[in-house]
Amino acid sequence: MTEVRPFPARQLDVAGLNRQHLFDLAALPETVRATLDDTAGFSQLLLIGHGGRQLWECVQASGIGGSDPIDDYTRQTLAAWFARELPGSDYRIRYPGEVPVGLQALGELAGWHHPTPFRVGIDAEWGSWFAYRAAVLCTTPFSPFFRVDHSSPCATCDGRPCVSACPANALAGKDFDLDACLNWRMAPQSTCADTCRARLACPIGDEHRYDASQIRHSYGRSLDMLRHYLKR
Repeated sequence: MTEVRPFPARQLDVAGLNRQHLFDLAALPETVRATLDDTAGFSQLLLIGHGGRQLWECVQASGIGGSDPIDDYTRQTLAAWFARELPGSDYRIRYPGEVPVGLQALGELAGWHHPTPFRVGIDAEWGSWFAYRAAVLCTTPFSPFFRVDHSSPCATCDGRPCVSACPANALAGKDFDLDACLNWRMAPQSTCADTCRARLACPIGDEHRYDASQIRHSYGRSLDMLRHYLKR
């Protein structure tokens, strides 16, 4: 009988990759599994995320530069983790990469992700100040995790400060107004070019809010991508 070992989270936690969820590939919905491309030879999927400011602090301390320092740091950290905990084990990083992995769907299955009016996932502990950092095909001696059972904090939010804080009024209607959001973000001297006023107004997990440099980095990259694809 194969020995089942406790999941060794410490090295990942210390490195700022402090959210982990191990899935049984066979138990994933087919629509989610299909986003992972070829899964032959693997039995599990490791979803890695981060919550709060620690990851950015670790990335900054590492001295990694370039256009994708968080992705590069994540790959290096995972390589070191697999080498230490599972030497010789085969694994495949599907995200970050070219495969369009359904990260939000995986987050919902893990219990991490609940929708918000401002279209960023939220949970009761971290608020919206977390992100998906990697999805890794693997076969490990660790048992798949149970879903975290947290309800959505938005369900009991009466004031909805995020709605009134949005300068584009993109959250005011029944559905999110994507065009209003994009037009405001890309307008000259926009107050949302490198941040999201609605997200900042949400009180859930405020103690974990990213520092200003991380917010500028994340939203600056997304704005560059928008301008590239929308040719504005």
